[in-house]
Amino acid sequence: MKKLEHLFVFLTLLSFCTSAAHGDAYDAQPKLVIILVFDQFRGDYLDRYRAEFKEKNGWNLFLKQGAHFTDCYYDYANLVTAAGHATIGTGAYTDSHQIPLNEWYERSSDGTLRQVSSVADDRYELVGAPAGTKDLIGASAHREMATTLGDELVLATRGRSRVYGVSMKDRAAILTSGHATNGAFWVDHETGRWVTSTYWMKDLPQWVRDFNNGNHAADARAKSHVPQGSFYEMVGRSSASVQYQLDFAQALIDAEKLGKNPAGVTDMITISISSTDINGHAFGPDDSSQEALIVQSDALLDTFFSHLDQTLGLKNIIVAVTGDHGVATSQTAGDADRMPVLGFSPESFTKPLETMLEQKYPLKGKGAYILQMDNPYLLLNREAFEAVGLSEETAEDTTADMLQEVFAKFSDAKEMESRKELPVLTHVYTSKQMREGRLPDTQYSRLIAHSYSPNVGWALHINFGPYQFPWKGSGTTHFTANSYDRHVPLGFFGEPFIPGTYHTMVAPVDIAATFASLLRINRPSAAVGRPLTEALRAEGPGSSWVIDSGLN
Repeated sequence: MKKLEHLFVFLTLLSFCTSAAHGDAYDAQPKLVIILVFDQFRGDYLDRYRAEFKEKNGWNLFLKQGAHFTDCYYDYANLVTAAGHATIGTGAYTDSHQIPLNEWYERSSDGTLRQVSSVADDRYELVGAPAGTKDLIGASAHREMATTLGDELVLATRGRSRVYGVSMKDRAAILTSGHATNGAFWVDHETGRWVTSTYWMKDLPQWVRDFNNGNHAADARAKSHVPQGSFYEMVGRSSASVQYQLDFAQALIDAEKLGKNPAGVTDMITISISSTDINGHAFGPDDSSQEALIVQSDALLDTFFSHLDQTLGLKNIIVAVTGDHGVATSQTAGDADRMPVLGFSPESFTKPLETMLEQKYPLKGKGAYILQMDNPYLLLNREAFEAVGLSEETAEDTTADMLQEVFAKFSDAKEMESRKELPVLTHVYTSKQMREGRLPDTQYSRLIAHSYSPNVGWALHINFGPYQFPWKGSGTTHFTANSYDRHVPLGFFGEPFIPGTYHTMVAPVDIAATFASLLRINRPSAAVGRPLTEALRAEGPGSSWVIDSGLN
């Protein structure tokens, strides 16, 4: 008997030591999952401004208390908001989720070519739009051809988990959260009022109406010194809009009791902060206003997460933070640092290209051959080419050849004489090439392959020289396969994560894979990422990281 007692004590001590060796094994199921996205948030920002972050539960939640990955890069080449948020939510790339751009062209049932938003859905209507709003077309994730982490969580719990998406942008709120969500909310651009679509609900919940009717929008205008004008464009670039979005997310969590699910299952919210993108486009990533916005967000995040600590307890929450894309240095900053940055008008090459095409193939009343440059795609008018008897392959190949001729002639063009740098065309691929997989066996071509979607139609995928972009404004843009557009932060916070800085190469698609693994649910249908096990604690015996399906 004594021997058995001694053996029991020995095994108990051994079990304790083994758990300690694994770094405090984690046994609890999270009450709330948060995916936090900062729009146009390049991967070097957090380390660049790290010394200025003073709050415990602000950026330091990820930098000091969480797992911080310094080398997170998207593995595709169409770095725009809709594609980025779809990639985060689905854990897949454009070739699977089929969201290539923010908008693209579709042919309606009557044959008319029209430009559509990535989330617009005319089967539904806007809910909560101000009186007098002309466009009442609703929205949904119906063009997103893959499930999201939120979708899989809802499926795993037989609809008992509650999932929401929040952003100033409709595409960011919808594509990250998914199809089976309880709601997605975004703002009316002019007024800042929060709206949704009848896809989710016929009327706004009372708490949303109370928020809209309160002083939140007026306070944001006052803090940003914008009494009138577009809320999205003018207030949206300020730290006041960061607070506005976080306040709404907090109101949602409190009102819908996220993290306090009566069924005892995990809830989820995706939050995308649009402010850094609006300001970044206007002034660039190196402007003092962008630095101020990021630093001021530190205290706002601290307030948000400290509130959650009081209401739910941070030990009951797991969070991921990332960006939907990076951004190029502005020409102003590039000139100051003697970098070969060049912004140039899209018309500088689309106009001569159109002229060359019309000279070779006179138009037959079907409009222009070039629809528009929608970075990184040069969109072609299929109807115009078919009217002169050209196939997709001939149309795309001919346009690609002529485009290279146009760029070769830039050195003689008067409009380029004053430029210190000339635009360079580094890569051109046709949609047919991409669709058929006829790409060189290079790492760059893999990025291109991951960017393909038939939704772009007849088109060329174009990449310019480093820090070169067709952009009319004084700021900058993003869309290329270059590292500065693909580099975003990746941070995790929560009991399962081992705090530290990690230098392994990772990607935003790893968020869905990591969280799905922790939650013991299916990955999103097209997910290609991996669970980031290097940053995860070992789980203890009898771990309750198992989602109850409700079938028992």
